Amino acid sequence: MELIIGTRRWSTWSLRPWLALRKTGAAFTETEVELRRGEATQADLAVYAPSGLAPVLKDGDLTIWDSLAICEYLAEKYPAAHLWPVDPSARAQARSAAAQMHSGFMALRSECPMALDQVPEARAVSPACQADLARLARLWDEMLGRHGGPFLAGSWSIADAFFTPVATRLRTYGLNLSDYGDHGAGSAYAARLLEDEDFRVWEEAARG
Repeated sequence: MELIIGTRRWSTWSLRPWLALRKTGAAFTETEVELRRGEATQADLAVYAPSGLAPVLKDGDLTIWDSLAICEYLAEKYPAAHLWPVDPSARAQARSAAAQMHSGFMALRSECPMALDQVPEARAVSPACQADLARLARLWDEMLGRHGGPFLAGSWSIADAFFTPVATRLRTYGLNLSDYGDHGAGSAYAARLLEDEDFRVWEEAARG
């Protein structure tokens, strides 16, 4: 298998399936395509997939694009990795959380892009971004409380891959979830995501 990713410093969409693929233990190669901030660089990426976007997974003659679609494929191909929770209710909520991140939190994403090469510095954010942060704190608190942690649905899942870039944003822009209703569980969860061994491999390569 080959995973085509965008610039490690910036590409949140590439980080998510990369983490899921690492959790399967499967061997794969990766190709990094340098992105220009604010530009799709579709001409470079169209070589790999018709979408002209990263990430792209190639498995034999099969090409899959879109981060969530890649993660779903990996979950089906490697069921022993338990990329989704075994428990149906936990699995349903993990999927809901991943889908919410996939299509939501637009203010947080636009105002505070992932920037692994940036020195952390507190930033003032808009009311819309503040609302996203409050929504995030509620979501994390509810799921960690319901499923007992240490991750959103108990054990690590695709949902946690989708929120790992968010944890980097909180760190980079000095955003304290305690200011938005978190009582400690969400902040501790964000720290666990950043301590994940696979994420640290990604981050080291991004900064190297």
